Amino acid sequence: MTLKDKTALITGSTDGVGALVAKKLAALGILVLVHGRNQARGARLVGDISKGGGRAQFYPADFASLSGVRRLAENIQRDHQRLDILVNNAGIGTGGRNSIREISEDGFELRFAVNYLSGFLLTRLLIPLLRTSAPARIVNVASVGQEPIAFDNVMLERGYSGQRAYCQSKLAQVMFTFDLAQELTGTGITANCLHPATYMDTAMVRRDGISPMSSVEDGAEAILHIAISSETKNRTGLYFDQMRQSRANAQAYDSAARLQLRTLSYELSGLAIP
Repeated sequence: MTLKDKTALITGSTDGVGALVAKKLAALGILVLVHGRNQARGARLVGDISKGGGRAQFYPADFASLSGVRRLAENIQRDHQRLDILVNNAGIGTGGRNSIREISEDGFELRFAVNYLSGFLLTRLLIPLLRTSAPARIVNVASVGQEPIAFDNVMLERGYSGQRAYCQSKLAQVMFTFDLAQELTGTGITANCLHPATYMDTAMVRRDGISPMSSVEDGAEAILHIAISSETKNRTGLYFDQMRQSRANAQAYDSAARLQLRTLSYELSGLAIP
């Protein structure tokens, strides 16, 4: 199979590092499924990719809504017979110094919902499509900013800060990745996660009041290293700091904590535990 036969979904790809990853994959001949909330930005990116000779389709969905995520999965399953690469990149930042606690449409702490739970649900719903397309790769775009999950206060109704919410949601992504890799052993699907780059020059970073320290190009190259590189072809269940294999927060290696998160995630997303 050539790259031109492959299909990739990149969530949160109408701007920032996601948009650059989408453009780079499309330039290789891969059919790129662009996701975002903003129709105009989505149409603009699809247009840019088409002008460059690539192929892309836009799928709108708000990751603050689990019903929106379900519709996204249904639409992709309806329109496509294969999915070779899934990059869970959609997310929101810390909210800056004066962040306030927000909740999703479903009543969950917003950063936990958008950065983690929606990606969990989408991935679970698309695993059958990934299985039929194997070998396939799942890439979860996490962060070096990680904080242990307090299971008696997951929604941070006590002691809220945007930084804490963000770091907790990113560790949840890592824990989910490690679980997926174990579950999918022998299926031909790999699951890895990474910190793409530190404070990339993106709108999200600037909205949080942070001066960028790296480029979106740096982050895109790190994501592509896991998504298409031959070096990572058969590697799974790993956390990378950019392109280097690294160690995540200790809670990610705690099987009991991962089971607790997995059970909670199935319950919150309305999925039956297999």
